[in-house]
Amino acid sequence: MPNYDLIVVGGGTAGCAAAYTAGKLGLKTLLIERKIHLGGTITSGLVIPVMKSGDNQINTEFREALTAELRELGGQATFQSNSGWFNPELAKIALDNLMKKANVEVFFDTHIINVKIEDRHITRVKISKEILSVSTDEIDMEKKKLLVSIGAKYIIDATGNCEIGKIANCNFLEKDKEFQPVTLRFMMGGVDLKTFAKWLAEYDKDRNVTIVEEIDGYIHLSTAYTWDKDKNWALKPIFDDAVKNKVLKRYDTNYFQIFTVPGMPDTVAFNSPRVIDYNNSLEVKSISKALLLARQNIYRYLIFCRKYFPGFENAYISNIADMLGVRVSRRIKGKYIYTVDDLKSGKKFEHPVVISNYPVDVHSNKKNCSTLQSYSDYQLPIEALMSADIDNLFVAGRCLSADFMSQGALRVQASCFSMGEGVAKYIASIIKK
Repeated sequence: MPNYDLIVVGGGTAGCAAAYTAGKLGLKTLLIERKIHLGGTITSGLVIPVMKSGDNQINTEFREALTAELRELGGQATFQSNSGWFNPELAKIALDNLMKKANVEVFFDTHIINVKIEDRHITRVKISKEILSVSTDEIDMEKKKLLVSIGAKYIIDATGNCEIGKIANCNFLEKDKEFQPVTLRFMMGGVDLKTFAKWLAEYDKDRNVTIVEEIDGYIHLSTAYTWDKDKNWALKPIFDDAVKNKVLKRYDTNYFQIFTVPGMPDTVAFNSPRVIDYNNSLEVKSISKALLLARQNIYRYLIFCRKYFPGFENAYISNIADMLGVRVSRRIKGKYIYTVDDLKSGKKFEHPVVISNYPVDVHSNKKNCSTLQSYSDYQLPIEALMSADIDNLFVAGRCLSADFMSQGALRVQASCFSMGEGVAKYIASIIKK
């Protein structure tokens, strides 16, 4: 007999939404996470805020529960009609709380070693853990680790890189050179936000780029600059001067975006540096080089901000993400392959799991070649989250069955929340028939 109704592998945005939803619907659910906390891009990746994705979204109960939990902890703000401004550290606690409320069992610091497949079904997954208080089918004493085999009726791969699909020898859609630049986010503390906000609001009058507001006595702001010529960036002269004086390298100026963080009144979060080299996130050598390059870039940003931005004189690097922000990697071949033509046409489906209008957002490693194109509402069908090869394997998150361009719209956190929740509801409906 299976140990669980559902095993969710990967405790990021999609995985947490799936596990929480399944638990609330009464499924015996196990969530397996390789790090020591949940949250994925929000916590490990420091990817904030959760971007708005339209007014007609579906499968939003988990996001609403997370927002409410973070608000209770003092780690959420609503800014520019977007409730997705989250504190990444408090999100770790909020997600623990939600899993407990949903009766979801969580294994941290745990890795999938293998799967057992019978008649197109994954019947068991084998995990490796130093110390694990569950009954074991086999123990590898030479490695002094517990190798535990666990059964489940259904599996959701929410690992981002579709690691379970890879172990199960599923077919994939990615092609050579279909990559986007990765980003290593970070935060600076010690910022005098009042001084910086006053200067920024006066310096850049373009409210499509720079927003400064005071909400409940706290300053919230965002601004940006890229080396692309699609906008008349107000910050361009500052970046040009920094390059001229060798404070920054021209490479460093390819993308720059900053935000404030709820519950951190002296902190600014950076959606940068964007690494335009070494973007094959499935190769260890490439990702290792990207990390080395990015951390050097982060230190140059520190010197740059102290020199050019009023209020940053005493700033310091307070946190560097412990994972790269990967926009696209392995994508499973599903029972339906979603295309950018489906997206553009707003094609309707019998069982949609996502409704969104987030733009097709594909970053390029070349100047003036990125894509940011908006469309009306589009739908993603549940069949794009079903493996074509394994009948009880589903995916949720950026590893969905979609072509390269449409994945660039669907990879964002709001859609990942909806995918996780939607697929969990679908599985629950099958189990309860």
